[in-house]
Amino acid sequence: MAGPDDAPAEPQPAPARPAVVPLVEPTEGVPPVVETREALEAVVAAFGAGTGPVAVDAERASGYRYGQRTYLVQLRREGAGTALIDPIALPDLSRLSDALVGVEWVLHASSQDLPGLAEQGMRPSRVFDTEVGARLLGLERVGLAAVVAELLGLGLAKEHSAVDWSTRPLPEGWLRYAALDVEVLVELRAVIAERLAEAGKAEWAAQEFEALRLAPPPAPRVEPWRRVSGLHVVRDARRLAVVRELWTTRDENARHRDLSPGRVLPDHAIVAAAQALPRSVDQLTALPAFAGKGARRRAAMWQQAIDRGLALGEKELPSVRGPRSDAPPPPRAWPDRDPAAAARLAAAREAMASLSAEHDVPVENLLLPDLLRRLCWSPPPGLGGAEVAEALAAGGARPWQVELVVPRLAAALATGQ
Repeated sequence: MAGPDDAPAEPQPAPARPAVVPLVEPTEGVPPVVETREALEAVVAAFGAGTGPVAVDAERASGYRYGQRTYLVQLRREGAGTALIDPIALPDLSRLSDALVGVEWVLHASSQDLPGLAEQGMRPSRVFDTEVGARLLGLERVGLAAVVAELLGLGLAKEHSAVDWSTRPLPEGWLRYAALDVEVLVELRAVIAERLAEAGKAEWAAQEFEALRLAPPPAPRVEPWRRVSGLHVVRDARRLAVVRELWTTRDENARHRDLSPGRVLPDHAIVAAAQALPRSVDQLTALPAFAGKGARRRAAMWQQAIDRGLALGEKELPSVRGPRSDAPPPPRAWPDRDPAAAARLAAAREAMASLSAEHDVPVENLLLPDLLRRLCWSPPPGLGGAEVAEALAAGGARPWQVELVVPRLAAALATGQ
């Protein structure tokens, strides 16, 4: 018979999280924006003489302007303080990049910023990406504000993250936000680096960082107009031709006006016009999607694009199926098209999920999902460890990924035969 000492223990409350201290003002205040060559030379000298890693960030005007141009560059380094540089006034920042050769650049989500920085002539010798480091540590939320709060106990406001950074002059509040974004990046890097080393993941991170630094620019998309949101409801070639003509016209107009294409004409308006196939401007502007002033002002241009799509010969129409691709079909089709491949994919996914849980790393960071699908759809002959390793390396997997996943993955692929 159970005695009083055998009674289940009362559940203990979870330890309270330490209060997050909000960051409201940069340590040295908000510096003036660097807009002249003389001011830039002073920054080059200061940062070249600084010590330790340099925190780097960049702001774009996504959703407002055409493309991914950089509209503000922020840096901070011990001994140099913080600099806010206007790359519109100073498009060539190669002198600053030269002053930082050999210095580690600390960025958060560097794949977003490095292409734009390269356009300004800024290319790092070494990179430490705090977002990728947070992912390898298994943090649930990896946005900069969330990581800073969890690891440093500091509150980083993000209310200006989606503003129009092409605005000139930039408001003081936005500049304060921009300066704070690099205020604690180097401190955050130190904490993440220590935790990565303790977890035995420092080399994993180093390989990921170098892959990000050396990543080539993405290849141009084939038929980029097919990325129009809602295109799945357009099912015949004639209507697809109208979508293509409207998309091309919108893109040319947006490029000329330096506006985000969605601000020139939203995707849902393109789809609505393709579905309705209006034969006149009056019919076009009767559509609810074209009721706004902007769409009506350029209604004649949009109708001309529609007319071009309607006038194309049958041989000029786009394929309903889309361009040829070497990518595997959607996994939902695998059981019917290739049951063995479907079995391999199921076994491989189970193996990857197990590895993810064991090492506290998201599955997509262990191996790109597209690479896993390609391997399962077209496996190398023999399915041995060496063959699987060679296929993964050829597909861009880093050495640490190959070493970690190949034993489990090769066994899973063999099981799925």
